[in-house]
Amino acid sequence: MPSINMPVLNVPTFKKSAFALALVAGTTMAASTTQANEVEVLHWWTSGGEARAANVLKDLMEAEGYGWQDFAVAGGGGETAMTVLKSRAMSGNPPSAAQIKGPEIQEWGELGLLGNLDEVATAEGWNELLPERVANIMRHDGQYVAVPVNVHRVNWLWANPEVLDAAGVEMPTTLDELFAAGEAIREAGFVPLAHGGQAWQDATIFESVVLGSQGTEFYQQALVELDPEALGGEQMIAALEDFKRLRELMDQGMSGRDWNIATAMVIEGVAGFQLMGDWAKGEFTAAGLTAGEDYLCAAAPGTQDAFTFNIDSLAMFRVTDDAERDAQQTLARLVLEPTFQEAFNLAKGSIPARPDLDMSEFDSCAKQSLADFQRTADEGGLVPSMAHGMAVRADVQGAIFDVVTNYFNDTNMPAEEAAKRMVSAAETASF
Repeated sequence: MPSINMPVLNVPTFKKSAFALALVAGTTMAASTTQANEVEVLHWWTSGGEARAANVLKDLMEAEGYGWQDFAVAGGGGETAMTVLKSRAMSGNPPSAAQIKGPEIQEWGELGLLGNLDEVATAEGWNELLPERVANIMRHDGQYVAVPVNVHRVNWLWANPEVLDAAGVEMPTTLDELFAAGEAIREAGFVPLAHGGQAWQDATIFESVVLGSQGTEFYQQALVELDPEALGGEQMIAALEDFKRLRELMDQGMSGRDWNIATAMVIEGVAGFQLMGDWAKGEFTAAGLTAGEDYLCAAAPGTQDAFTFNIDSLAMFRVTDDAERDAQQTLARLVLEPTFQEAFNLAKGSIPARPDLDMSEFDSCAKQSLADFQRTADEGGLVPSMAHGMAVRADVQGAIFDVVTNYFNDTNMPAEEAAKRMVSAAETASF
């Protein structure tokens, strides 16, 4: 499932407080409900394809004689799970491992709450297995504290070929082509663009529009570096206007709809397109559909030379019991072994975190994704997803979410006003 993290810990103001010190001490001393030979794993892989993928790791752990306490928290794209994790950490009883990603790995690391995985990383040769961009995200102060599960591409467009044929359109490569195709699809009696009206889904589409209409350099300046001139300038205003136009292609029942329900609209032939990360492919796979035949995939319009990445990872919390630490190390080792990397990513729709694996069992969309990931890494089109917690701190992300979704749902707010609010949101949250 997508990984949108609400603000968890604002490290710059939080880490030196008495509360932080109490939190660290409590975590070290508190009795855990986890048995020594098992791991408790907090995650939000709860949709059909995701749950199937997570069970692969559970089975591998149990096959090696370890127990698995599944701590799956459904809801949104991780907001509820992060709230639960914060509560557990504050009480001094975090799980053995948790689905944490991007800048938030560093925030938890700054608090001294994460365990050191260097021993297993050295034994398994992680430095050689992982692309440097991926490895850097997994380290805190030069030490591995998390292990990557996969690499997601966020800037995907999915389509039902039967709907496209009925409307007489092809896969669009530009936003103008998407708008034109959408009108034809509506006239043919279908929903042009399936969407769920949730803030993180709005932000997912928004960042693909920014990338597709304004390019990677502007995306980097605005949504990663938070340059106020980029956030409030003419290019952002133009992107916001394109973004709101997409609302015309959506149906009236989108409010509150979960992402996988929107994917089902494409699967069932109710809708023609969906702009969503490649976790959507897990739903197509679970439905028994074949890429390139029963459904189509392409880079989001205008983003053919870019790759917005989102990396799921499991961070290990610091433990004092040697047996529990051994279980954690085993979990970390298994995550990067070929058996899990292949099985998990085949089920979830993503690509392996280690690019040395045989991709013959993967479908055409996954093969294209891996090729594009490697190419854009070399050519400079690889960018972290703001919408999925890879680009900015959670408090900044949350503030941008508010502006994006409020603008998208307010028919009277001009793009100029939204751009001004974007600047203010980034400045206020970054203070």
